[in-house]
Amino acid sequence: MIADLRSLAAHVSDGASDRSTHGEDLTYHPARPPDAVVYPESVAEVSGVLAFANERGIPVVPFGAGTSLEGHVIPVAGGISLDLGRLTRVEVHAADLAATAGAGVTRGALNRRASEHGLFFPVDPGADATLGGMAATNASGTTTIRFGGMRAHVLALEVVLADGTVIRPGSRAFKTSAGYNLAALFVGSEGTLGVITELVLRLHGIPEYTVAARATFPDLDAAVSAAVAMVGSGVAITRVELLDALTLHALNRYKEAAYPEAPSLFLEFAGTETGVTGEVEAARELCLAENAGSFDAERNEEARNRLWEARHHAAFALAAAAPSGSKFKATDVCVPVSELPGAVRHARGLVEARGIEASIIGHVGDGNYHVGFSVDPEDPEAIAAAEEVNHELVAYALARGGTCTGEHGIGLGKIGYLEAEHGDLIPVLRGIKHLLDPNGILNPGKILRSG
Repeated sequence: MIADLRSLAAHVSDGASDRSTHGEDLTYHPARPPDAVVYPESVAEVSGVLAFANERGIPVVPFGAGTSLEGHVIPVAGGISLDLGRLTRVEVHAADLAATAGAGVTRGALNRRASEHGLFFPVDPGADATLGGMAATNASGTTTIRFGGMRAHVLALEVVLADGTVIRPGSRAFKTSAGYNLAALFVGSEGTLGVITELVLRLHGIPEYTVAARATFPDLDAAVSAAVAMVGSGVAITRVELLDALTLHALNRYKEAAYPEAPSLFLEFAGTETGVTGEVEAARELCLAENAGSFDAERNEEARNRLWEARHHAAFALAAAAPSGSKFKATDVCVPVSELPGAVRHARGLVEARGIEASIIGHVGDGNYHVGFSVDPEDPEAIAAAEEVNHELVAYALARGGTCTGEHGIGLGKIGYLEAEHGDLIPVLRGIKHLLDPNGILNPGKILRSG
């Protein structure tokens, strides 16, 4: 197989290091190295590799930066890991508020190019993920409450199907009614329907005035209530992030910082100076109404960047604080905003009743929260206990009109929960999968059960 692949792509590796790197993610899911790693440099190479693999029934798993959290990039059936990191072409269409980017372009690299034109790409999952991977998982994150996630920003795609066929659904126009919305179908498909090689993405103007704020509260209930009040009152907020005391304790150690170790909201407001000033004061009043112990606003760009860097490093801080050899597990339920206070209360009670040390963080403006804890991947009882907690969190969310995953996706870890949430849709999903990937070579074992 290696010799055949080298005739199709310039960069192919079967070295132990490359295979190991492409056989795991950041969590406790068991690793499984691929048989080979291919680094295509063009859509033609991707097409050739897929056509070859499809003819021989060889599994192919697309790979971006490897930052996903539900085992998406783990090649559970071996085969080829298709690392798209060399597809890095970027073209900014400034007058159209759009950009064309290769799947291997990171969000940071796109924003560096876009900023030259006074523009930015707002979807911010925390990690400097590749745009292809972000589209494949329909990533969102801290700015979703203001701008929406990936699906709202993908105007068009270049996708290679399992048999090597290249299609380009969508256009650079901001809206279209031309047939089925196939571009949206591939966003969130986790590499199971096709391989995204290029994207046309919506950009936004960089706001003229931005303020970050940090508010502390006596307990999680008060912090969540303040967040819900802000959303309900119409405060124009760009980010509203919940961090509990455990997370802030870990961050202080990891970042050598000195944040108050109390339940907190990290906030951001952007727009005109007059508008932002009014929104900050409205948020301050709502936080004080929930007995906030402090509310500190910051205009300085360096200080704002430090605040959001700390938020983005929360998972790494918690992982660093965990016992040696353990792996991180993050849950990912999302509920209607009105259900959020009860949901966070339920989550805290759940882990306390089991004596588990777990953090609670979340993009609480849109009802998405994460319970994070560490497990020993070699301890079946610890893994079973973690799964039990996850099961109860998902059951609570589904019973209240929520979802098993707000942003991480299904991958390996949530297949059963997808069936519980959308059991009536499984036959339709299987039909789409069979139509686009009849031989089942694209990221097998993800989203849907094999067979």
